Amino acid sequence: MLHAIQFLARHAVIQSVEDRLSAALRDLRPAIPYSGRRGASQPLATRMAELCSPGVSVAVVDDFDVTMVRGIGTRAHGTAAEINAGTPFQAASISKTVFALAVMRLVQDGILNLDENVNAYLKSWHVPKNDGWNPFITLRQLLSHTAGTTVHGFMGYPANGPLPTLRQTLQGEPPANSPPVVVDMLPGFQCRYSGGGTTIAQQAVVDVLAKSFPSLMRELVLDPLRLADSTFEQPLPTSMATRAAIGHRWSFEQVPGGWHVYPEMAAAGLWTNAGDLARLGSDLLRALRGEKSALGLTRATVLSMLQPQLPDQKIGQPFYGLGWSCNNKDDHFHFGHRGWNEGFLAELRLLPALGKGAVVMINSNQGWPLLGETLEAIGREYEWPTAQNPDSMIEPRVTADYSGAYRSQSGILLRVESGAGGLSLQTRHQPPLPLARTSETEFFTTALNLHVQFERADDGQVVCLTLNQGGERVRFIRESERGLPAL
Repeated sequence: MLHAIQFLARHAVIQSVEDRLSAALRDLRPAIPYSGRRGASQPLATRMAELCSPGVSVAVVDDFDVTMVRGIGTRAHGTAAEINAGTPFQAASISKTVFALAVMRLVQDGILNLDENVNAYLKSWHVPKNDGWNPFITLRQLLSHTAGTTVHGFMGYPANGPLPTLRQTLQGEPPANSPPVVVDMLPGFQCRYSGGGTTIAQQAVVDVLAKSFPSLMRELVLDPLRLADSTFEQPLPTSMATRAAIGHRWSFEQVPGGWHVYPEMAAAGLWTNAGDLARLGSDLLRALRGEKSALGLTRATVLSMLQPQLPDQKIGQPFYGLGWSCNNKDDHFHFGHRGWNEGFLAELRLLPALGKGAVVMINSNQGWPLLGETLEAIGREYEWPTAQNPDSMIEPRVTADYSGAYRSQSGILLRVESGAGGLSLQTRHQPPLPLARTSETEFFTTALNLHVQFERADDGQVVCLTLNQGGERVRFIRESERGLPAL
């Protein structure tokens, strides 16, 4: 009798976990072009059909454990071959984060130094000189996209080749289809995303360890985590190719040959699924709370990967750590990465303060909106904190700090007013726009896709604001009210 009760209890827990994910996947809310607003709720299957996306792999991390892994749809449009929990997808640029873990293990073991000149590790190729000037770049800069290197990303190659060597890719020599990787900005001064820089780091690690890249990644990351359905092998071995998801571009058009091959393995070459990436994420979250990591990484090492790498970067704003894209702070802080390969999309997001996270992988480029919609749906169901928490009822003494007139360098004048409902912004002949708060100094309006960020001086006084819309930022300096014209 006791065994029967225990079985029923376990079954109820499993059913509850499955019901939560099912509820999330019935509640996708398509984005519309206004901050803080979403369209009507739709099930994932409906959105997959609308966005010509045959298959999705999804996994949830809750309370530091992988609680649910699910494959949805088919490996290829128009076939009956179903996606399951173990179906491999291309992880695209999430490869960079997994590679960074291997580098950090080698750093922790004293084999590599993050701040050594990378040319000291390179043997088969060296960072080229620029008009006689030899750039000094480091693994730290390469992992954080601050080395000033070129080549944003890679297109991959048809499955039937020919394929370049890594050296040919770095030099931009045929059959490579990308330009040479060079340093064209002063290293260590700004962040610019560079898959080319990651490829330099790949070459350095291979030269130091004198092993093939897939074998060293299996040794350092995949095997310790028991990620049996993951590999960096390019081309994909037959044993996995026969069950892998087929890539699709737009309107269900299949990628010829099923997918592209990526010799730039550290930057884009990982094959995996949502469950394996979630297990990796769970290990990192546990390491961050002081538990033993299967990767052998200490809490201090993992934490160091999630720190700003430039003096003008700070936690609370978007930045690249060592291999990871980071944003927000406190309970809202999250880290992860997105990826886009020919025919494939992926995103991994982790919230370390809460031990939560999720992974979404899609075998269609047209399915790009599904990444955000699915993660937001999971976040609502699993009670993730939201970065946009509208709070227009701010205390009057707080909103009064922001009230006043502001002028741009080109002479545009705008006013911020404080009222019973909170702040509003007015410029030229436009009606006032109500502002909702996302943080102490950051606001947005649901009427437009517009964000406002205030800045304070050392004495606490608000001195300026920045309008951000459509990717353009305009700074306004606060002025004295005396003698200003009406709007």
